[in-house]
Amino acid sequence: MRAIISERYGTPDTLKLVEVDKPTPKDNEVLIKVYASSLNFGNLALLTGKPLPVRFVFGLMKPKYRIPGGDIAGIVEAISKDVTKIRIGDQVYGDLASSGWGAFAEYVVVDERVLAIMPSNLSSIEMAGVPMAGTTALQAIRNVAKVKDGQKVMIHGASGGVGTFAVQIAKAFGAEVTAVVSTRNVDLVKTLGADRVIDYKKDDFLNDSETFDVIFGVNGSQSIFTYKKKLKTNGVFIHIGGANSQFYQILLLGPLLSLFGKRKFSSFLQRPNQQDLMVIKELIEEGKVKPVIDRRYLLSEVPQALHYFKKGHSQGKVIIIMEQDE
Repeated sequence: MRAIISERYGTPDTLKLVEVDKPTPKDNEVLIKVYASSLNFGNLALLTGKPLPVRFVFGLMKPKYRIPGGDIAGIVEAISKDVTKIRIGDQVYGDLASSGWGAFAEYVVVDERVLAIMPSNLSSIEMAGVPMAGTTALQAIRNVAKVKDGQKVMIHGASGGVGTFAVQIAKAFGAEVTAVVSTRNVDLVKTLGADRVIDYKKDDFLNDSETFDVIFGVNGSQSIFTYKKKLKTNGVFIHIGGANSQFYQILLLGPLLSLFGKRKFSSFLQRPNQQDLMVIKELIEEGKVKPVIDRRYLLSEVPQALHYFKKGHSQGKVIIIMEQDE
């Protein structure tokens, strides 16, 4: 089978498309024919080894995981004798970030506990954009921020992969959502349900008098002191991805600001969860959530896709397709 191989930290051009052996499922494992995958912030961290703390997870000197890629959508081709909930022929999706990665390949074996059955109303290409970004938004909104009906939520960076899900899921939880985006993304986030949109190319959101119960800094570069001014007294700021400078700032200063004030500042790292995939499946089937697809690339074009993705201007998800006709 064909797979993308990462042998050292570096730029997207260090990746290679090669032929490798097709894997065989072991106990509790499922063999998936991968139809599509997608790009996330974790893909850049696994590629570059930055910010440096990620190397404690991904490998100190070189990538620990030879085949990158976290999100998958595909069909079950084989199962081991111990698999009980997944059947051959099931269309499934999942997040492999805690299972050895490996999604940038035509086949992958995974534990059945990281998979969920796909909703019937979306294609594999659409569902490939859901697992990591969708569960990141869900877990941050529900578990960390504990968003409640009627709360005011700001999503800074609402047009990217996580941001587009965050707008929709926050609305599903009853929040009043303000999205901060650039001019070209204003109409997009309106269609996703944002109650109010601030175009940061034209207006400085600091000049606005409104304050928020929750602020999500998604793939941003603003200082946390900037966000502090926009939080209500008991407000919560959650950092999700973004510039290295913001990562280190929230890592070092976030605990201090939280300790000596009522406002809370935290960095959030999503964890793959089968039950959360099932929750998102229900939201999709109810029409409350839908993935936004920006661009599609073939498996052989993963380096080009990563070059585009790292610029940080994608509208929604960047999809990797295994077959040209899929």
